[in-house]
Amino acid sequence: MSTALRILIVEDEAHLAQGLLFNLQAEGYEAAIEGDGEGALARLAREPFDAILLDVMLPGKSGFEVVTELRAGQNYVPVLMLTARGRPEDVLEGFGAGADDYLPKPFDLSILLARLNGLLRRLKWHRPEDANSDAKDDLRAFEFAGRRIDFENLEVTALGRTIRLTLMEVDLLRYLVRNQGRIISRKELLEQVWRVREDTDTRAIDNFIVRLRRYIEDEPSEPRYLKTVRGIGYRFLASGD
Repeated sequence: MSTALRILIVEDEAHLAQGLLFNLQAEGYEAAIEGDGEGALARLAREPFDAILLDVMLPGKSGFEVVTELRAGQNYVPVLMLTARGRPEDVLEGFGAGADDYLPKPFDLSILLARLNGLLRRLKWHRPEDANSDAKDDLRAFEFAGRRIDFENLEVTALGRTIRLTLMEVDLLRYLVRNQGRIISRKELLEQVWRVREDTDTRAIDNFIVRLRRYIEDEPSEPRYLKTVRGIGYRFLASGD
């Protein structure tokens, strides 16, 4: 019998946290609660979890600060952020900090469970032991110009170093690679990768692109592989410009 997946709920509203705990346990998950950011970080340093439901507005450290510290500490557990009002700036700041998905409050339980299952399924697809899964994405790795993107293990190796990627960074790179050579608008990236409305501020996309360039470009300020198309979006060129 397989071990239940472990979910950490980081939420300071006790009634909401207890409701999530009850429903996650009813779905077969093992769940635990922390009411603030400091407690969550301390617990994550002691115990492994398969995913985190992380509220943005917390006493002490905010959800943004928690996910930023996790990523800085090389902890890439999937994070589903719960945003106060679903404001675009909250969503994009969360993605910029390293979150993998978002859900605005108030939310329907069935939607939360679907988003959580989606995160866990994506994580499972990336694990080597699941390499034979029928649901596994067929793009497991991509090599270009002496660089290698390992989609299974969430890593990019370039310029003599290996960098761990978040699920969202992997999803963005995969989308760019699958559409290499084609000009991709910011609107398309928002809708297909972020699942965010087209009228949302696109600066988070630009910030992600800047970060990816630091991973793969010799000179990030003069990119050869991940090009900006002025006024439209981006274009990935595996052979360089």
